[in-house]
Amino acid sequence: MKIEITNQKENPLQKRKEVYFTIDHVGETTPGRNAVAEDIAKKMKSKRDCVVVDNIESVYGIGKSKGYAKVYDDKASALSFENGYLLKRNGIEEDKPAPAEAEPAKE
Repeated sequence: MKIEITNQKENPLQKRKEVYFTIDHVGETTPGRNAVAEDIAKKMKSKRDCVVVDNIESVYGIGKSKGYAKVYDDKASALSFENGYLLKRNGIEEDKPAPAEAEPAKE
C-alpha cells in the first residue's frame, strides 16, 4: 500500500487540514480506515486521534483508491466539529473521566 497526498487545503476556522489522497494497492484489497489514517498521520506529522478519514472510493479494476481525510490540530477540535458516526467509524472516542471511588455506605 502506497499513499500519495494529491491535494491539501488549510481550514483555520475549523482548525484542520483537508487532505485528498490516492492509494496504490495493486494485488491487495482496499485498505481499511485505520491503516490509512495511521499512514496519513505519519505523513502529516500528527497523532492518529486527530485524523478522520471521511471516505475511500475504489477505482474499478485498477487497484487504486481515492479518498478524503481531515487532519485536526487536536483531538478536542475533532470531537467538536465531526459527526458522531464518523468519529465512531474512525475509532475516536471522548476521554471518559476516571470512575470515582465508591464511598462507603452510610447507615
